[in-house]
Amino acid sequence: MNRICDLFDIQYPVIQGGMVWCSGWKLAVAVSNSGGLGLIGAGSMHPEVLDEHIKKAKKATQKPFGVNVPLLYPEIDKIMEIIVQNEVPVVFTSAGSPKKWTGWLKEHGTTVVHVVSSSLFAEKSEAAGVDAIVAEGFEAGGHNGREETTTLSLIPSVRKATGLPLMAAGGIATGQAMLAVMALGADGVQVGSCFAISEESSAHPDFKKLVVSLNEGGTKLALKKLAPVRLIKNHFFEQVDKAEKNGSTAENLQELLGKGRAKRGIFLGDLDDGELEIGQVSAQIKEIKPVKEIMETLISEYKKGMNDIKNGGRYSF
Repeated sequence: MNRICDLFDIQYPVIQGGMVWCSGWKLAVAVSNSGGLGLIGAGSMHPEVLDEHIKKAKKATQKPFGVNVPLLYPEIDKIMEIIVQNEVPVVFTSAGSPKKWTGWLKEHGTTVVHVVSSSLFAEKSEAAGVDAIVAEGFEAGGHNGREETTTLSLIPSVRKATGLPLMAAGGIATGQAMLAVMALGADGVQVGSCFAISEESSAHPDFKKLVVSLNEGGTKLALKKLAPVRLIKNHFFEQVDKAEKNGSTAENLQELLGKGRAKRGIFLGDLDDGELEIGQVSAQIKEIKPVKEIMETLISEYKKGMNDIKNGGRYSF
């Protein structure tokens, strides 16, 4: 049996990323109902909004789902209380140390997973008591680790560092990619970009249309003096890129970023001056599809790849 499926009581070892302004209850429910684990993204929600999304998800599915929580969230105490009050079975944490909240969540019966970008942080997460780890390569959209380690380099290192159930993230949009990272030691995958532009995603339709038009090189890491984030190249990105090349300080970059720019871009559809986060793998995604179809394609491609390896084909030599 697969350890990720066993841990979360799901059919397929596919986890949906808890992406800001994309991952509402509709997306989480669609993924969970399709056999994976859906996550509500708390990073773009006030506590009362998260409470509403959790309650709607519980009414819409009998399948397990979870919540993704950036640990640097300003109202983290309220967020955690809401999660426990609603008896959410799974919490994925990111962007901070898991030491403070892991034990408390597990005392309340919650399965805890932490997202890391290095084998060192994987070891620290295991020491903090997490139940599983997501190792995310810098191909991923949104905020990234400062190490800029690719997924194919990261997974073997993290696998050596910990025996915990391990999910790979960053650059995974096909069943073949899923098979590749599992061959390197992952037990499952976390998929972001495909689901970010699915029909059930809460992202703005114009953002989704832009993503499926991207080609290779359409995204790049930026804002490294603050926290590295992968962005679509637009007018805002050009401003950031110019500022960074001119030696702007972190304070200057923060002023340029301002507040609410990701909402402005992803949720409200300002494609020029919004902060547009998506993964490198977006260059491979050319259609906006329902979650059910995305999941079916991932699993069928994975199984075909497995069969091709067993039967020789182009993999033989």
